[in-house]
Amino acid sequence: MGSSSGVSSGSSMLQNSGSDEDLHQVMDQRKRKRMLSNRESARRSRMRKQEHLTDLTAQIGLLKKENHQILTNMNVTNQLYMNLEAENSVLRAQMDELSNRLQSLNDIIDCINSSKWLFEAEEEDTQIIGGDGFLNPWSTLCLNQPIMASADMFMC
Repeated sequence: MGSSSGVSSGSSMLQNSGSDEDLHQVMDQRKRKRMLSNRESARRSRMRKQEHLTDLTAQIGLLKKENHQILTNMNVTNQLYMNLEAENSVLRAQMDELSNRLQSLNDIIDCINSSKWLFEAEEEDTQIIGGDGFLNPWSTLCLNQPIMASADMFMC
C-alpha cells in the first residue's frame, strides 16, 4: 500500500503542479485583463481630459472676444460721453454769455425808462418819428417792453 500511496502521491503532485499552472494561467489572464481594463480606463480618462481642455480653450477664445467687444464699446461710449460733456460745456458758456447780454440790455432799458422824465419836456406829439424824419430811438413805444428770453432760445 505504501507503494501505491507513493504512486498516488506522485500523481497527486503532478496534478497539483498542473493545477498550479492552471491557477497561474488564470491569475495571469486576470492580470492581463485588469491591465487592459486599466489601460482602456486611462485612455478614456486622457480623452475626457483632452476634451475638457479643448472646451476650456474654446471658452477662453470666446471670453477674450467678448472682453474685446466690451472694451471697444466702453471706449466708444467714453468718447461719446467726452464729446457730449465738451458740447454741454460750450452750450453752458454760450448760455451764460447770452444771459449776461440779456441782463445788460434789460439794465439799459431800465436805465432809459428811469430817465424818461428827462424827455417828457419834449413835445407830446413827438412819437416815433422826429422832426427831421428819422426814427426816434428814445420813443416810449420802444422802451416799454423788456427783452425776454427763454431756454428754447439757447437750443440749437
